[in-house]
Amino acid sequence: MVKIAVVGASENLGREILGILSENDVSVEDVIALEPKSPLGTLVSYGEDEDLDVLNLDEFDFSKADVAIFACNLEIAKRYLPKAAEKNVKIVDCSGATATDENVPMIVAGLNDSAVDDAKKNIVSIPCAIVTQILKPLSKVNAKYGLVRIVASAYLSTSFHSREAMDELFSQTRKIYMNAPIVDDEEIFKKQIAFNVLPQVGEFIGEETQAEWSVNVEIKKVLGGNMKVHANLAYIPAFIGAGVFVNAQTAEDVDVDEVRSIMKETQGIVVFDKQLDGGYVSLNDVQGENDIYVSRLRSDLSVENGFSFWTVADNLRADIARNAYDVMKLILKK
Repeated sequence: MVKIAVVGASENLGREILGILSENDVSVEDVIALEPKSPLGTLVSYGEDEDLDVLNLDEFDFSKADVAIFACNLEIAKRYLPKAAEKNVKIVDCSGATATDENVPMIVAGLNDSAVDDAKKNIVSIPCAIVTQILKPLSKVNAKYGLVRIVASAYLSTSFHSREAMDELFSQTRKIYMNAPIVDDEEIFKKQIAFNVLPQVGEFIGEETQAEWSVNVEIKKVLGGNMKVHANLAYIPAFIGAGVFVNAQTAEDVDVDEVRSIMKETQGIVVFDKQLDGGYVSLNDVQGENDIYVSRLRSDLSVENGFSFWTVADNLRADIARNAYDVMKLILKK
C-alpha cells in the first residue's frame, strides 16, 4: 500500500488532513505522522478510535514514504522538503515553500488537473486557502466563459494566522467581558482583534500586504494567461473559516442563471442562494464541512460581462486539506 507522510501532523492543518485521510478509509498503518523534535510517545488522533505515533521529523528517513504532504509552516518546509525530494518522494506542498518555483505546478483539483504532468520535480503545490475558495466555484465557469479579471474581498478567521492567534482572540474576548485590560494580549495582531476588523494580513510590501500579493500571484499561476487580479484581505474576530466577496469578469457574455447552474454541477461546491432573510451561508454554518458554499450570486453591472458572489468555507478543511487530498491522488497517478 501507499505510505503517506504528513509533516506537521500535530498542527491545525495537519490534523484536518489526517481527518480527511481517515474519512477516505486510508488505513492507519499507511500514514506516518511527523513533527520536528517530537518527543518519544507523542500521539495524534486518527479518526474516531485510533491514534498515531508522531515521529521525529529530524530523524525520519523519507525513503520509507511514497508521498509526503507538507502541512507545516514555511520555515519547516524549506528545511525538510529538499530532504524528501532527495529520496524521490512525491510531494504535496501546502506551506507555500514552492509557490513561486516555475517547475512546481500549483493545482486546484478539478480546475487544472492536467498541470500535474508538469511536475518535473515530483512536487506539486497547493494554493493558499483563499485562492482555492475563489477559484473552485469558478472552475467550470472559466472553461465556458473565460475569466479575465477577479476582485476579491476576503474576511479571514484567526486560524489563517496560527493557533496562537486563535488563543489571542479567545483571551481578549474573555478579558473584555471581565472588564480587564487587554494590552498584554495584543502580541500577534498588534491591535485588538476581539470585536474588531483588521485590514492587514501579513507584512506590508509597498501598498499591499504579503498575503494580498500572494493571492494575486497564485491566482495567476493557477489560471495562467493575462489575468487581472485585485485582492483585499482583513482579519475578523472568528476562529475558523473565511468569507469572500468575489467580483468576476469574463471574456464572453455571461448569463448569471447559467453560472448558477454550472456552479451547482461543480464537485465540492454547494450553492445555497435565496433572496430572503437568512437565505445565505455564513461562517458558523460551514465549520467542519468539506464543501465550499456559494450565496448572493448576482450580476455586476459596473463592468461588461460581470457577476459577483459570496463564498464561505472551513479554510483548513475544505480549502486546503480537501484539495491536498485530491491533488495527492493526482500526483500518485502520475
